[in-house]
Amino acid sequence: MRLTKQTNYAVRMLMYCAANEGQLSRIPEIAKAYGVSELFLFKILQPLNKAGLVETVRGRNGGVRLGKPAAEITLFDVVRVTEDSFAMAECFEDDGMVECPLVDSCGLNSALRKALNAFFGVLSEYTIDDLVKARPQINFLLGLTGEQEYRKPAIVAPAA
Repeated sequence: MRLTKQTNYAVRMLMYCAANEGQLSRIPEIAKAYGVSELFLFKILQPLNKAGLVETVRGRNGGVRLGKPAAEITLFDVVRVTEDSFAMAECFEDDGMVECPLVDSCGLNSALRKALNAFFGVLSEYTIDDLVKARPQINFLLGLTGEQEYRKPAIVAPAA
């Protein structure tokens, strides 16, 4: 299973907002930090806003901020909002067009559903806050100011 770019950048946008806590984040700044188009981020912003994961503030000094604390936004919340389908096989499709005669009693269907639920379970264990707190240098790497300067560890030559 592979998540879409939309989900990837939705998580990144939320991480940026969490790292920029207490201030409004602006889409042009987020786009620059991640090297992605502003238009793409605006497209992602709509479902995040509708789901209450972010709030937008209009106007000249407007921007975007988290709709609830980063510790309350799980990766599953984001994936659920940004992914269109979790069909891992034809039998997961809900369009009534499945041609397999075993669809209601197949072991594969059951195994894949169990795997998908385990995937969702793991995503539910991690929050946006977890991702940001795990990387104390995130503000520096994203170009956010107000935090102490991050310095890369010095490379030490091995002893001879």
